Amino acid sequence: MYEKTYPNRRYHKTLEFLHKSIPPPANILDLGVENPFSKIMQKENYQVTNTGGEDLDLDTTAVKSKNFEVVTAFEIFEHLVAPFNILKDIQAPKLVATVPLKLWFSEAYRSKTDMRDRHFHEFEDWQFDWLLEKAGWKIKDSAKWTNPVKKIGIRPVLRNFTPRYYAVYAERT
Repeated sequence: MYEKTYPNRRYHKTLEFLHKSIPPPANILDLGVENPFSKIMQKENYQVTNTGGEDLDLDTTAVKSKNFEVVTAFEIFEHLVAPFNILKDIQAPKLVATVPLKLWFSEAYRSKTDMRDRHFHEFEDWQFDWLLEKAGWKIKDSAKWTNPVKKIGIRPVLRNFTPRYYAVYAERT
């Protein structure tokens, strides 16, 4: 399987959570363009279709299809101005998502060169839970994990034991 060290640790933990929640094979709509993790899911015998790069704040057409068992969204919702809209419109009965958690010792991520590569939201776990429930989802399972980095300093030390990622498996109510 994938090694448990940075940078693949996140992939390992995400895949572990996905396997626990949705065993392969499953027909998945993965929000976002094809990426290294969607390729990993395909290698793990999931049938994966990615969205085409459309602005998911404005165009939720892709999630309105009833052809998918599951929608996955790995580090997507923090990039949306209004994630409630797409969560509400998802027609698949199951959702597996991860979001970065808000860290008290680090500002939200913001690329200075790419307007699309910014975090409009970094959630606390209760905020993401509330958003999902308000959009009509019932949380069945969740997990958190850290994101250790091999750097020197106070923040890298804090990253060793402060959860950075939050994963949720939810079903439509």
